[in-house]
Amino acid sequence: MDTSYPREDYLPMTSHKRDSSPTTATSAPPRDHLIWSIFNTIYMNFCCLGFVALAFSVKARDRKVAGDVEAARRFSSKARCYNALATAGSVLLPILLAALVVTGVLHLSKLAQDSVGFFSSQFSASDDEDK
Repeated sequence: MDTSYPREDYLPMTSHKRDSSPTTATSAPPRDHLIWSIFNTIYMNFCCLGFVALAFSVKARDRKVAGDVEAARRFSSKARCYNALATAGSVLLPILLAALVVTGVLHLSKLAQDSVGFFSSQFSASDDEDK
């Protein structure tokens, strides 16, 4: 029994395929963004978006191998979207957090300088007495 990946002659015809006429130009097969998805899954898995992108990338590659170009295009588009979200979230959130920490430290240092002047002021003896 042959358990290898299905060959083209054994694949069922899908209804999603378009009839290619000689006047239409053949477009390039859709990209599956698998490398980007693997990178996001391993290094930048923000809210598990990298893993979701990897799942859609694998689906896009499977549909492309099966010959269903439209489904491969849909899955590829979703994989690209999740990869972009994972990359943006993993890059922008630490930058935003660092900016908030820096501004917080600067604000607290300014408050500390102002409070030193308040607590170091001495009251004269005439201010303590009630006349």
